[in-house]
Amino acid sequence: MTAEIRGAAAIVGVAEEVSPSGVIDVPVRELEARVITAALADAGLSLRDVDGLCTCTGGTLMHSVELAEYLGIAPRFTDATQTGGASYGLYVEHAAAAIAAGVAETVVIVYASTPRAARKRGEKGLGVFATPERLEWETPYGVMLPISAYALAANRHMATYGTTAEQLAQIAVDTRRWAQRNPLAYLRDPITVEDVLESGFIAEPVHKLECCLVTDGAAAIVMTSADRARELRRPPAMVLGAASAASHAMISQMPDLTVTPGAVSGPAAFRAAGLTPGEIDVVELYDSFTITVLLALEDLGFCAKGEGGPFVGSGALAPGGALPGQTSGGGLAYTHPGAFGAFLLVEATRQLRGDCGERQVPDAHTAVAHGTGGVLSATSTVILGTEATL
Repeated sequence: MTAEIRGAAAIVGVAEEVSPSGVIDVPVRELEARVITAALADAGLSLRDVDGLCTCTGGTLMHSVELAEYLGIAPRFTDATQTGGASYGLYVEHAAAAIAAGVAETVVIVYASTPRAARKRGEKGLGVFATPERLEWETPYGVMLPISAYALAANRHMATYGTTAEQLAQIAVDTRRWAQRNPLAYLRDPITVEDVLESGFIAEPVHKLECCLVTDGAAAIVMTSADRARELRRPPAMVLGAASAASHAMISQMPDLTVTPGAVSGPAAFRAAGLTPGEIDVVELYDSFTITVLLALEDLGFCAKGEGGPFVGSGALAPGGALPGQTSGGGLAYTHPGAFGAFLLVEATRQLRGDCGERQVPDAHTAVAHGTGGVLSATSTVILGTEATL
């Protein structure tokens, strides 16, 4: 997104639906409608105001159009681009551009999934990683996705830069400290670095407590023009910058296992926003695994490449740390229905509003929501700010 769009659009409504049990056993379409209704109510708007819709939840050929029909709306702007957990930041980028261009005025972004309820019903997943290319070139060699891909990245980072298991484990510990402050989080019991290291390998060197949850949940975001946002009931989270990038699909084709596409989307988003990493108050980083967080921090410029281990090992991401991160409890402890990107935007918006209660970061005026999709394949970086940042 170019700098000309800076401050042209804002997030004005957010909502999520999760359960401390991890299970929400209702049809996905109903769950989508419920969370959309809640986000619009948060903004003081209704379905009559919506002329843009972005979603790729269902995996069907025309999901955004099908959902619009279910809702009884006829949007003039839709987007169903699928880049996994990076999709929702990408939608913010596209929606901001559409709003700035006059293509749409009020856009809803939504994600819902119920993998845990489906598992209880005995339903089998679709195997999103079972592509013909992977079945031919990776699966026969023992690659178990997605965990094996992230284990490869963690091993490479450890071998190249001396990153330690204890440093990566600290990410899970600090994330759990935030989850303790979130009554909706699935995992709230405190853990130590030793607990993480003793939880057993899922794929060495990644331990069980370094892996994201599998839960049901939904999230929705409402965007509109900056001018209209100022007339609505809640303080807007202004879109200051956004960018997306992708570098590969299969992990065997990743150009460098220690560098994600965030090295492209991050600097581009910061240029658009006219900000630097040192000016960010809170980060919401996709934490599918602890290594995902560490790589994001380096690629976005919060620390130099190779210095992520000491940075996270210092407790920088914890409550009271130098860079509060994953303040909801993240995908490691709060919820993870399969693509956590939409929840990053919800939490970032609430932090800028001052709505987070016990987990509120004091004086938060700027936030980054950074999604990662596939096997470190695609990223989207969104920089949000309060009116004070314009």
